[in-house]
Amino acid sequence: MSSPKGSQAQKTRLPSFTRKVLLEVPSPTEKDWSKDDEEDYVFKDPDEELDSLPQPYRMINKLVNLLFDRSWEVIEERDALRKSELSRIRPTVYPPVVESKLNKMPNCMAISQDYVFIGGARGFSIHSLFNAKQIYVWEKLKVDVTSICATDLGSEILIAPVDEIGIVRLFYLYKDGLCLIKAINEVEDTSKQSTCLKMEISQGGDFAAFFLQGAGDIWLDVYKLPKESWLKEVEHPQLSINPKKKVRQLQLNTLDAMTSDNLEMDISFRGDVKLSLPVHIMKIKPPKPVTGTTFKSPLEVFAKIEDCYGLGSGQNHFIRESQWEQQAAVFNASYKKYLDGEWEEEPLSMATFHFLPPGCITATPVDVKSPSGVAYVLGVHWTGSHNFFLYLLNRTLKDKVDPEGVWPCAAPIAVSQLSCSSSYLVLACEDGVLTLWDLAEGFPLGVVALPEGCICQSIHFLKYFLVHEGRNVFPEGPVKSQMKCVVLCTDASLHLVAAQGSEAPTISVLVERPVNHLDEAVCAVAPVPALPGMVLIFSRDGHVHLMDVAKPHIICAFAPPRPYHLAVPWKPMFVVSFHHPCFLLRGLPTPGKHLKKLQHSSVCPDG
Repeated sequence: MSSPKGSQAQKTRLPSFTRKVLLEVPSPTEKDWSKDDEEDYVFKDPDEELDSLPQPYRMINKLVNLLFDRSWEVIEERDALRKSELSRIRPTVYPPVVESKLNKMPNCMAISQDYVFIGGARGFSIHSLFNAKQIYVWEKLKVDVTSICATDLGSEILIAPVDEIGIVRLFYLYKDGLCLIKAINEVEDTSKQSTCLKMEISQGGDFAAFFLQGAGDIWLDVYKLPKESWLKEVEHPQLSINPKKKVRQLQLNTLDAMTSDNLEMDISFRGDVKLSLPVHIMKIKPPKPVTGTTFKSPLEVFAKIEDCYGLGSGQNHFIRESQWEQQAAVFNASYKKYLDGEWEEEPLSMATFHFLPPGCITATPVDVKSPSGVAYVLGVHWTGSHNFFLYLLNRTLKDKVDPEGVWPCAAPIAVSQLSCSSSYLVLACEDGVLTLWDLAEGFPLGVVALPEGCICQSIHFLKYFLVHEGRNVFPEGPVKSQMKCVVLCTDASLHLVAAQGSEAPTISVLVERPVNHLDEAVCAVAPVPALPGMVLIFSRDGHVHLMDVAKPHIICAFAPPRPYHLAVPWKPMFVVSFHHPCFLLRGLPTPGKHLKKLQHSSVCPDG
């Protein structure tokens, strides 16, 4: 057995030579040296002594040496890592500004105006953004709230929580009153109950779309929200209930106030106010798969086609049944060895949808009179589909639901994202190609490809900026045909994509893919609207950094105070304020404590 260094030296040692007989000391003169000395030497390998050991000792010796060699390599790697960590310039770490202890486990969070909405057991609670103080609790459900959405309507807020059963409800918050509008998909017959999987509310709250699943079917329900009527009905309520119900409602409101754990009830529930219900305008189902047709000739096909939309988009295909059967037979014969195994159940087809504003993408109908900025087009794409469908919203439920436009892509669309200003749209395909659309001008800004092997995971828009003398400069007023966004890939790499007018879009790497230290992988990204050009980066090891994407440079870091740590670092629960430089982050205490802590951090600690 030898030491690691000794073993390493043993491998590099030159062979030794030994004489067969003892030799005398040679004379100092070279000419007196014997010419036959080389014949008196015999080659002897340094490892021969070890190889001469009997088994299993020879193998044990080699395994021990190998173990020591590998251990020494690990020690050297850790030492180099420790030296690099010591030499690395660490950003300043800021603790939370405000901490709020919650009695129940929060499942979701949303933020709007100066309020924070936290969904949990049997309902949701409303907190103040500035001091994280709880100001109201609505807990009238038998199950937990799993997701919640809050939309700013100006002086009002539209709240949409979704419970574990998948029922979505709409609430209307006006000043100090909270009103329940409607449970969208709640029915008395549980066998016909549908589940809300995803929802989207247009900017300004004029329309809402809910992706539902039920009875083995999936579809998309679109509603028009009468927000103007809501404001009038809240300011001038029509109380139509009898005096007994009024007294009962007053008792319930008083009971809610008494059982709210000594809260300052700045908000009260107004169950006596009845608001207008949302108007169902459209039901969209997934596109049907291509099947065989009974038409015998192309002339017969053209004679039966009523309308043709999406020229060159891959729509309105007509294939004869015999041709379809031939293609299926060729496919089965080519991939027989793969088809003989067990088939995995196909994943549920999901819909991603966005409310697009008026612009040059589709022609505005003459009879539509909507204020500027109101969404009137719904863009939808389905899992595994190459097409992005456009539907006009100025319709009734009786109208035939057909897309007014189809945008084809070369590969299935994986991710799509609409900017906060609703001026830009990015379509990311499964092959790593991004298409950048300028919705206001009605033309694509360009096409850019991610590095080889990178697949888009999420897209985050930034306020457009320029770099002048090492500083970020933001143009005054709105900019046209200029956009920047941050793209997070599935390999945890982060990229900055920029496009400007007719110039080709550019892409640069902000964070490279981690190779040796996988715990530093980026798992979530969030822009800070109050600090343009800045993004929050959440790492798998629980670190939260603030990055300036222009340099790129890490400005500072945020961490909860000990002994608290970030809850579920690979899927953190957080919300970022749109108007203030702060964000809220959920933390977990040390084992043995049951209180959950809400960390209220500021991304501008120095001022």
